[in-house]
Amino acid sequence: MLSIAQDHNTMGDSLNRQFRWRYVTRICLCLACAYLLLLIPEGPSPHSAGAGKQPFIWNRAQLWASLEQNFVLARGADKTMVSNQVAHLLGESRRLLVGMTNSNALDPRWSEIETNLFELAPLVGADSARLPEFVVLVNGIRREAKEQSSRWDLNSDPVRQQLYRLLAASRMTLEEVLLQNPEAAGMLPAECDAEPSQTASVVFHGVTLHSGDILVSRGGAPTSALIARGNDYAGAFSHVSLLHVDPATGAGCLIQALIEKGVVVTPLEEYSHDRRLRFMVLRPRADLPIVAADPQTPHKAAALALKEATARHIPYDFAMDYRDQSALFCSEVVSAAYERCGIRLWMGMTHISSPTIVAWLGSLGARHFETQEPADLEYDPQLRVVAEWREAPALWQAHLDDAVTDAMLAIAKPGQPLPFSSLKLPFARAAKVYSVVLNWFGRFGLIPQGMSATSALRASKYRADHAANKERLKVLAAAFEETHHDPPPYWQPVRLATQAQAE
Repeated sequence: MLSIAQDHNTMGDSLNRQFRWRYVTRICLCLACAYLLLLIPEGPSPHSAGAGKQPFIWNRAQLWASLEQNFVLARGADKTMVSNQVAHLLGESRRLLVGMTNSNALDPRWSEIETNLFELAPLVGADSARLPEFVVLVNGIRREAKEQSSRWDLNSDPVRQQLYRLLAASRMTLEEVLLQNPEAAGMLPAECDAEPSQTASVVFHGVTLHSGDILVSRGGAPTSALIARGNDYAGAFSHVSLLHVDPATGAGCLIQALIEKGVVVTPLEEYSHDRRLRFMVLRPRADLPIVAADPQTPHKAAALALKEATARHIPYDFAMDYRDQSALFCSEVVSAAYERCGIRLWMGMTHISSPTIVAWLGSLGARHFETQEPADLEYDPQLRVVAEWREAPALWQAHLDDAVTDAMLAIAKPGQPLPFSSLKLPFARAAKVYSVVLNWFGRFGLIPQGMSATSALRASKYRADHAANKERLKVLAAAFEETHHDPPPYWQPVRLATQAQAE
């Protein structure tokens, strides 16, 4: 009897093992089938030719090389001689600026001012004692160019190029000087143009800001560099926020659209802790007819944006369609609010025409390539630059990010979307489903609302590739600085980053 019982037990164990094996096998087959089904790729992104314009190219390699050589010569030259040259060029530039009232965009004197900026940069870089005067000149050129451009057609290519050349040259030259003199950079005041405002105010990093001010910044993420550089006129900024100051309490907050969350309201104290590589404050001019008639217009725009942001969840607009306000990207938050108050910002629209950039941004969800990007708001003549914070270490990181981005764009195959690992697609789709469920309950998942699983993988791989290239570039840049005893000017990191990727 005992033997029979043992046989029954053995048989039962065997059946149980077979059942468990079949059960596990079926589960594995189901998972394998699900994995294979989730591997099915999405359809190709809609093809777009972009804005159909010609991206701006400096095409001045010989000038960059000569500036680098001039800097080396100025470093070793007699200080009095260098100072005299700086004084002469500063005086000549001031004289030219005084005479630019009512000038047109193609006035040849603007080209003289641009040339003076480039000639001044290596000299001031070698003689940092004249840096404050150079900063005053740069701010003056920017102010005068924006003042005169209020009468120009900024959607005309020659006009747009002239304004861009002046303001971009001002930024380029000043930043190169600051990177060569980081100690002096830290002593520069943040205030730029003193533009009056009657709206409620708050003090931020020692500067008085007003409700309705527009904060333009640059983040440290690789995609921030792509947003800033991915433009027919490569720019410096990647994000825009709108400041609201409560007249009763004096509390400040920012209304902004974040890729991860959509439109959010961020207390000013919390915003001040975020890491930024560039940071500038723009303010509507007090002499704009609408602002002159009602000085509270900027505050009303901010109040409208705040009311909208707190009334409903507004998803991020990956398509970059500034005409459809059911979803908003960061620039749209600002432009939509001001448009409702009668001020149309972005007098010069953003155009994205490069086949490579169109394909890259298109693979991340962008569908509109004539739009409003943060970098182009700097050139809007309706806005004054009231403050800009410049820190040499942060600027250096921005230059490295820009150089890697430019190099990646240079060697990419035109028209090819950003790559991704297809083997990760099933896991990304599972994460997307989980994120959608979280969105239903008002929470945020791993993949932002409005972004597909494939786009999320493309963005992830781009960030990883950019970070790896940046690490290689840091090594090459450090070797350059050790050899030449000075930080490399921007065109050198671009060359080094291109060389690193080619290798």
